[in-house]
Amino acid sequence: MHDASPARPGATRHDPAVRGFASDNNAGIHPEVLAAIAQANGGHQKAYGADVYTARLQEVFRDHFGDAAEAFPVFNGTGANVVGLQSMLPRWGAVITASTAHVNLDEGGAPERVGGMKLLPVLADDGKLTPELVDREAWGWGDEHRAQPLVVSISQSTELGTVYTPAEIRALADHAHERGMRLHMDGSRLANAAAALDVPLRALTTDAGVDVLSFGGTKNGAMLSEAILVLGPEVGEGLVYARKYAMQLASKMRFVSAQLLALLEGDLWLRNARHANAMAARLRGAVEAGLADGSIRGVAFTQPTQANGVFATLPEGVADPLRATFRFYDWRAEHREVRWMCSFDTTEDDVDAFVAEIGRLTRGA
Repeated sequence: MHDASPARPGATRHDPAVRGFASDNNAGIHPEVLAAIAQANGGHQKAYGADVYTARLQEVFRDHFGDAAEAFPVFNGTGANVVGLQSMLPRWGAVITASTAHVNLDEGGAPERVGGMKLLPVLADDGKLTPELVDREAWGWGDEHRAQPLVVSISQSTELGTVYTPAEIRALADHAHERGMRLHMDGSRLANAAAALDVPLRALTTDAGVDVLSFGGTKNGAMLSEAILVLGPEVGEGLVYARKYAMQLASKMRFVSAQLLALLEGDLWLRNARHANAMAARLRGAVEAGLADGSIRGVAFTQPTQANGVFATLPEGVADPLRATFRFYDWRAEHREVRWMCSFDTTEDDVDAFVAEIGRLTRGA
């Protein structure tokens, strides 16, 4: 259903050489990122972020997100979300988020168990919150019996592959700020959203009113590199301490920072994201063409393909035989809904072979 486990219902183990569409986490490390790690390996550097690479990274993040941006590199997306949200909330605070959000479904309860915050999930059919949906849980301020809704958290792109426009994010930010709440963005696939909309990263974040961003690198070609970005005024209090006690402070931080520098100093972040998005568009287009000419049968799409994910339902008995050749996860197995993710290293041949196998199996189903 999501990214973390290879043992989802209906999944099988595969030879490591088998490629697939399970997750952009399954891709390797981009060669330019590997080269940057190797280059950073020369000599000694000060530990815990006092190195020249992390100092340079602050400058690069400000180039992308504005002069007020402050970056805190961390190991992984869950750590970025938990520590980032902690820095926005008192102990009695709560976070309004979509029910499908990664913080709600795929982080092992870490926001609540480690972060000490209450999540208030809202059903959103396309994975996107709106001001009206936020208001379903934005109430009860001053009621000592209710965890106080103080942060709205959105994912960009969403876990259903949909993308917020700058105007939609601005509407959410304004709505939250007017009610004394703040806006957090889980940007594990922010690069894919920016590439899809052909806008700079700050158009979806700083300029749209996001207060704290979890910036993702791992799904876009890095090895283990994310960052918490403080973008708004009067947020991020205590983050430098929370990162340490949450075990997200790297002693040899230069190697985390070097990966993000490789992505962001040039246009590698954009090249990788554009390619992953293009492969998802190719996959969807080929399946739609097959449905039109009869070479594929019984497949239906459940969400628009706006970034690098394709969501579809398959005919009975097709998913497991298809998984024997290509990795992918069930999303909602009871509805025969699956998720196909493309990554920076997905090839046209991967897509074409996958579509051919879908056609072979659905025609015989």
